[in-house]
Amino acid sequence: MALLSAGTSVYDALLFALLGHVVDWLGSVAPGQLWAARGGTLWLLAGVLVASIGLVALQTIVKHQVLAINFPLRLRWNFHRLMLGQSMAFYADEFAGRITTKIMQTALAVRDMIFTTTDVVIGMGVYMLTILVLAAGFDGWLMLPFGLWAIAYGLACWWFVPRLGAVSRAQADARSVMTGRITDAYTNIATVKLFSHTRREAHFARAAMEDFRATGYAQMRLVSLFETLNHALIVALIMGACGTALWLWSIGQVGTGAVAAVTAMALRLSGMSHWVMWEMTSLFESVGTIQDGINTLARPRAVVDAPDAKPLVVTRGEVRFEDVTFLYRDGSQAVIDKLNLTIRPGEKIGLIGRSGAGKSTLVNLLLRFHDVQGGRILIDGQDIARVTQDSLRQHIGMVTQDTSLLHRAMRDNILYGRPDASEAELVAAATRAEAHDFIQHLTDLQGRTGYDAHVGERGVKLSGGQRQRVAIARVMLKDAPILLLDEATSALDSEVEAAIQASLYELMKGKTVIAIAHRLSTIAALDRLIVLDRGRIVEQGTHAELLARGGLYAGLWARQSGGFLGEQVDDAVPG
Repeated sequence: MALLSAGTSVYDALLFALLGHVVDWLGSVAPGQLWAARGGTLWLLAGVLVASIGLVALQTIVKHQVLAINFPLRLRWNFHRLMLGQSMAFYADEFAGRITTKIMQTALAVRDMIFTTTDVVIGMGVYMLTILVLAAGFDGWLMLPFGLWAIAYGLACWWFVPRLGAVSRAQADARSVMTGRITDAYTNIATVKLFSHTRREAHFARAAMEDFRATGYAQMRLVSLFETLNHALIVALIMGACGTALWLWSIGQVGTGAVAAVTAMALRLSGMSHWVMWEMTSLFESVGTIQDGINTLARPRAVVDAPDAKPLVVTRGEVRFEDVTFLYRDGSQAVIDKLNLTIRPGEKIGLIGRSGAGKSTLVNLLLRFHDVQGGRILIDGQDIARVTQDSLRQHIGMVTQDTSLLHRAMRDNILYGRPDASEAELVAAATRAEAHDFIQHLTDLQGRTGYDAHVGERGVKLSGGQRQRVAIARVMLKDAPILLLDEATSALDSEVEAAIQASLYELMKGKTVIAIAHRLSTIAALDRLIVLDRGRIVEQGTHAELLARGGLYAGLWARQSGGFLGEQVDDAVPG
C-alpha cells in the first residue's frame, strides 16, 4: 500500500509538469505542425494516462478488497482471543460493553491509522518532494514558496496534531464509558425496572454523554483554529508561488508553461491541504483510540500457563491443598490463610461457613481463576500451576448458584458440557436433570422450538430453576471426575429439588465432590464437612461428629431457619 500510494502521488505531480510542457509546446509550435512535431510525445503522454488506470486499480484492490475488511476482522479476532484468556479478576473490574467497544473501535482505528499514514504521510510526503524537484526543473526560485509553505504547514501540524491526539484519547475513553453505562443498563434491565430506576439510569448515561460532549467541544475548537490557519497558509502559498512564477516569466527566465504548472500545483495543494488537515486529525484520533484501547486489550494476563505446562491427567481424583494462602490484591487481608486440606479420591465433602469465610474463593483457586500467593494445590500429585488451564477445567464439572446461559439454542447450551455428545446423550442428560419436559415446550420469536429454541441473553427467557436444571444437565453431560457444587439446587422448588437430588447423587458416584450450601440439610449426608472461618479450617468431621462436638458447626445448625444458614452468627459461636 505504501509503494502504491507513493506511485500515485508521483503520477499526480508529474501531470502538472507535463501540463506545463504542453503549454510551452502550444506557444512554440504552429497549430498545423503540432502533431508532426510533438505527436510521439503526445502519444507517450496518452500512454502514461492510460497506464495510471492500472496503478489506481491495483491500489484500490489492495486497499479496499484485500485490507479494508480482512485486516480489522483479523485484529478483532486476535483481540477477542486475548480477552477470552484474561482472568476472572480482570472482568470483575470491567464493563462487558466497554471491552466490546474497545475491541470493535480499536481494530477500525488501527486500520484507519495505517490507511491515513500511507495516503497522507507517505503519499503527501512523496508528492511534496516530487513537486519541489519538478519546480526546480523550471527554475530554482520556484522551490522557495513551496518549501516555505511545507515548513509552515509542518510546524502547524506539529503544534496542533498532538493536542488533537490528546483530546481524541480522552474522547475515546469517554465514548467507551458512555457505551459501557448504556450496555450495563440493558444487561441488568430486570434490576433497573424492579427498583424503578429507568430515570436514574437515563441520568447516569446522560452524565457520561456530557463528559463525551466536553471532549468533543475541545476537539472542535482545535479543528476550527487549525482550519483557519491552514487557509491562511494556502492563500500565502498561492500568492507566493504565482507571484514568483509571474516575476520569473516577466524577466524571461521561465516560459508560460511554468506559470501554468506552478499555478496548478499551488491550487492542487490548496485542496489537498484541507484534506490532509482532516486526515491528520483523523490519524491522531485513531492513534488516541488505539492508545486508549491498548491500555485494556494489551493488559498482561494475571493467570497464564507455565511455559512447560502439560495437560492434567486425572486417574484417581485426589485434591490436596498445601499451605494455600490467597490475599486480596491490596494485600490487606488474607481470604485463605495457610490452609491444608486433602480430599481423598471419590470423597464427597461439604464446605461450610458464613459469607466471606473463603468457601467460593477456595473453589475458584482450585479452578485456577486466581493464582495462590503461597502454597500449592495438587490434583493426583500434579501442581495445577504447572498444567494447562484448559485441561484442568476439562476435568472439573461445576454447577453454580448464579447460572448464566449463552444466547444460543438450548442444544448448544447443554452441549457446552461435551460438544461431541450424541443427540441421545444430550436428551438423556436433560431428562436426568428434570429439564427435558420444559425444553420440549420452548419457543422463540424465530419460530424455533424445543432444543433449537434460543434462550435469550444470559438465559433470561427461563426461570431461575429452569436455568439451574440446564446447568445441571450440562455438567451431567460433561461427566468430569471432579465435581463442584456451589448452591447447586438453591434456585429449585422443593418438588423439583427432590427429583434432581437423586440424579445428583447418581452423578456423584465415583467422583471427588466439593459442595457448598447455605442450607446445611442439603450437604449433611456427605462424607465429611469442612467448616471454614476467616480462611482457616476450624472444624471437620461428619454431621454427627460435628454436632456432638458442640462447636461452630453446631451453632450454625442451631441457627438454621428452614434449613437456611443465617449470616449474623458471631455472637452464637464459641470463640
